[in-house]
Amino acid sequence: MTSQKWWPVAALVLVAACSRAPGPAKVEIRQMNGAYQLYVDGAPFYIHGAGLEFGDVERLAAHGGNSFRTWRTDNGQSTGMEVLDRAHANGLYVTMGIEIAREREGQGRGVFGFDYDDADAVAAQLEAVREEVLLYKDHPALLMWGIGNELNLGASNPAVWNAVNDISRMIHEVDGNHPTTTMLAGLWPELISDIKERAPDLDLLSFQSYAAIVNLPGDLLAAGWNGPYMVTEWGATGHWEVLTTPWGTPIENNSSVKADFYRERYEIAIASDTTQCLGSYVFLWGQKQERTPTWYGIFLESGEKTEAVDVMHHIWNGSWPDNRTPRLERLTLDGRAATDSVRLEPSASYAAAVVAHDAEGDSLTYSWEIKYESTSVAHGGDDEEVPATLTGLIEAPVSDTVHLTAPQASGAYRLFVYVRDGHGSAAHANIPFFVGE
Repeated sequence: MTSQKWWPVAALVLVAACSRAPGPAKVEIRQMNGAYQLYVDGAPFYIHGAGLEFGDVERLAAHGGNSFRTWRTDNGQSTGMEVLDRAHANGLYVTMGIEIAREREGQGRGVFGFDYDDADAVAAQLEAVREEVLLYKDHPALLMWGIGNELNLGASNPAVWNAVNDISRMIHEVDGNHPTTTMLAGLWPELISDIKERAPDLDLLSFQSYAAIVNLPGDLLAAGWNGPYMVTEWGATGHWEVLTTPWGTPIENNSSVKADFYRERYEIAIASDTTQCLGSYVFLWGQKQERTPTWYGIFLESGEKTEAVDVMHHIWNGSWPDNRTPRLERLTLDGRAATDSVRLEPSASYAAAVVAHDAEGDSLTYSWEIKYESTSVAHGGDDEEVPATLTGLIEAPVSDTVHLTAPQASGAYRLFVYVRDGHGSAAHANIPFFVGE
């Protein structure tokens, strides 16, 4: 991947990192002339960030990001100190997530099914959080604290906000340099009313929304939130927000359609608010399995950037990266698109074709695969198993047109295609299909 335009940006952030004082940054929110602004060590700071747990910190800095958020202090691969050190080395600040127990049932990391009426358990959680805060509060890369992620999702006990308020108050007692927030799944009047009443110690709120983010300006007005906020998750259309096949499978947008939505949603919901919004963290600077392996990450598992990264680069720098990602026009299976409810006969042969082009005229390569439809469908981003790949069903899967043999067993599947330019960028698309009646 060519990167001549990246190095000045990367050099600037490294210089900034080296020039920082070794102690904690003084981070504050000021209101002037009716508008809120984040300040770091006395200088205005607007968040150009991404959600990043296992992603490429160096590449985020090279693309012009200035911050990333985490969901917990220790992600299971790196300690919080290692995460902060890596951010500091690349001139980035971190909104450090603190894992808070959730009322809803779930799977994966964290505590689920928590009872916020259990005073002893709530007190124990507060003391555990105190230890985390004391450990990391003086790191120069720390920007602010995120107390819990989507604690309102699948929850009914408003006492959770009393616990959040106690944690925020404790943080302010031991750390006078960093604001506190909590990340919310959407917003509505009753939720905001509960938080105003029960968690007034929070310095700002953080909202997470996908296709519905275009409604954020109106939602803020309706909910009566006129304080500062960030958008801490936004990006692709959620799998609960799209059309589905007759057999109930959500239809994923291809990488180019997604990129167009990223740009549109940023302009409508984030850049447009110069009064309350302190910036945003796009989801996800990396890759994960959630409904499919390509739905939410803006990189492939193999490391290539998608067109959404180009969009973020343009948002953060005002110019496009030197190497643009291939643009995908359409994918068909048996002459039909994903929205055509594709049904195939067992063991029958069908043609599939993809149309893509590259802005620089790079030679494109293609790869195809068939996966079972995911049956490990989690809630709220919890851990999911990656669906298995079927082999031996696609003839010479390296062209823009291939022939595939439908699986023998009845059921739901997806056909995936990846289009690579040989310079670290790739487009992708998939079509869900059903074998049998």
